[in-house]
Amino acid sequence: MSCICVGCGKEGAAMQCPTCKKLGLPPSYFCTQECFKTNWGKHKGVHSEPPKCTISTMSDVDLVTFNFLGTLRPGKITPRRPVPSHIARPDYADNAEGRSKCEEADRGNKVVKWAGKDLDKIKKVCQLCREVLDIACEAAKPGVTTDEIDRIVHEATIARNMYPSPLNYYNFPKSVCTSINEIICHGIPDSRPLQEGDIVNIDVSGYFDGVHGDLNEMVFIGKPDADSLRLVHCTYECLAAAIATVAPGNLYKHCGDVIEARANKSNCSVVRTYSGHGVGDKFHTSPTIAHYANNKSPGIMAEGHVFTIEPMINLGVWQDVTWPDNWTSSTKDGKRSAQFEHTMVVVPGGVELLTNWVDGVPFYQKQLKAWGIELPTD
Repeated sequence: MSCICVGCGKEGAAMQCPTCKKLGLPPSYFCTQECFKTNWGKHKGVHSEPPKCTISTMSDVDLVTFNFLGTLRPGKITPRRPVPSHIARPDYADNAEGRSKCEEADRGNKVVKWAGKDLDKIKKVCQLCREVLDIACEAAKPGVTTDEIDRIVHEATIARNMYPSPLNYYNFPKSVCTSINEIICHGIPDSRPLQEGDIVNIDVSGYFDGVHGDLNEMVFIGKPDADSLRLVHCTYECLAAAIATVAPGNLYKHCGDVIEARANKSNCSVVRTYSGHGVGDKFHTSPTIAHYANNKSPGIMAEGHVFTIEPMINLGVWQDVTWPDNWTSSTKDGKRSAQFEHTMVVVPGGVELLTNWVDGVPFYQKQLKAWGIELPTD
């Protein structure tokens, strides 16, 4: 196995920490014995966590009685992966309830206008998060578990001296969200291997130098069927349509109008429960950006506003149902869902994408090109 070195961040690490293995902690890998010795002082802090057994995200009663609406079922999850003590943490990281008190105190406040060195910090964390998501997308293949993707994301995140923003956020147990097929969002990585024909959303967020970055995208696990291709491409175009509306003086509520108009062209529906959001020194803050038409999202875009747009688009009905783990959100009819997300800043005359692809091409389109599959024309 070749992994990311938790000491120096290099890829190709194969030497596992023997103490982590002995204690039953998630594996930590180093590139060389010398690197292991050099970084032992800061790494040994993770060994204070007690060993735990692999657990289920749901009780046995829930597994039997809950009405799962699609084919997906929860697997087993591994223990929370440790974060080295030298990495700066958001306020909820070590809170028993995972509460972000700074977010709770900030609700309803005006949108922050970011500029100068403070905006540069957000640009930096978004760039780092982009790197991590690119690594995760390349790793998502048939037979790979979403828990393995979580490990890859976790190690790539801490190798960049970032804290994985989802970890312990209101007690979310993992470092990334992986939402498969009918799961709309907030899927918890577990022991289920990805299967040929799946679609999966990988949602990466990181905290670095006092600010967060946030983005996600879809990956095809093997060549997609026609409906999955239509859904994923439609969702990407929904995001692109919304981004095109971003400029100083425009209304936030109009993002939802163009998203729903594009979704309707492909006979898809728009999830209403979840929204885009401001991001910066808080993981989620003002403004709120609804993704459906005729919404009441308040506010006018202004230069320096930093936020996400992240439409969730379904093949069937727009309604959602939450699993008993209090996180996993499924479509109400069990049909598939897709999502894309960027963090962006309003600039004079338009918008700058802070989490854009280096070459501007989403991963799913690169997959289709490699397979010789044309994009849908609707």
